[in-house]
Amino acid sequence: MREFAYERADDAAGAVAAVLAQPDAVFLGAGTNLVDHLKLGIIAPGRLVDVSRLPFDEVTERPEGGVRIGAAVRNADLAAHPIIRARYPMLSSALLAGASAQLRNLATTGGNLLQRTRCPYFQDPSTPCNKREPGSGCSAIGGFDRDHAIFGASSACIATHPSDMAVALVALDAVVRVLGANGEREIPVVDLHRLPGDEPERDTVLEHGDLITAVDVPALDWATRSTYRKVRDRASFAFALVSVAAALDIADGVVRDARIAFGGVAHKPWRARAAEDALRGTAATEQNFAAAADTELAAARPQRQNAFKIPLARTVLVATLRELTEQEAR
Repeated sequence: MREFAYERADDAAGAVAAVLAQPDAVFLGAGTNLVDHLKLGIIAPGRLVDVSRLPFDEVTERPEGGVRIGAAVRNADLAAHPIIRARYPMLSSALLAGASAQLRNLATTGGNLLQRTRCPYFQDPSTPCNKREPGSGCSAIGGFDRDHAIFGASSACIATHPSDMAVALVALDAVVRVLGANGEREIPVVDLHRLPGDEPERDTVLEHGDLITAVDVPALDWATRSTYRKVRDRASFAFALVSVAAALDIADGVVRDARIAFGGVAHKPWRARAAEDALRGTAATEQNFAAAADTELAAARPQRQNAFKIPLARTVLVATLRELTEQEAR
């Protein structure tokens, strides 16, 4: 491991200033992803600015009925929080589907959003990777691509985003609160992560020195009828081949509204707006669920080894929507 400087931030403004003062400085939260990358030699920052003790570790109700989740709230605490479990079960389920109990006890909301791809080529410094070394090439293209993207990939990168929590937050129209060089601003979670394009090294739209302080989840009364379903190679501590976060608003057997996002299929959590549009105003039947899935998946472009993700995504979405419809019937 290379030498680096370390400092503990006393407040958010000081943390931002410390990172802005050094081009190779980075924030350190729980470190569940960052420390792995330090050990692997993927990154070599000159300074770590510890923000883990900043006062962003609470979940608070908002006057308009939503909730604000501090960036330092631990994943395990967020999953178990009574407001999250009651109002946003898809978010609680997504958190519990991630990593292991030990990691959930340490990982934070802000860090979870910013975790980087688990593409094996990205994590192996001996192989070319445009995300790690821009211009070096993408070893996954023409290589082992079973776990990779079927939406939004480019000739520079076909990696997928690993977060489960982010998929649920995208479906819920959550907004990230960021403090940076020019003060505070808000970014919808759906716009936080980037598709690779010709700059796959940029995972998000954040700039150097931007610090996530909180995530706001808007009020959505019918999000109580929501869930998260994850398909993976192992029952735990494995990343999604395909996952679905979904909420349905049904009245008299008709879908009034829907929120759907996929995980494991793109460089970012994939909001399934085509499927949502196809569902609104239709009968809540398995046939219509399948048709909505087909509408969304028509744009999928699989790699050599992962075409199975298309029928898998269809099956998972239909099963998830059927489950939510059965909840309504009960």
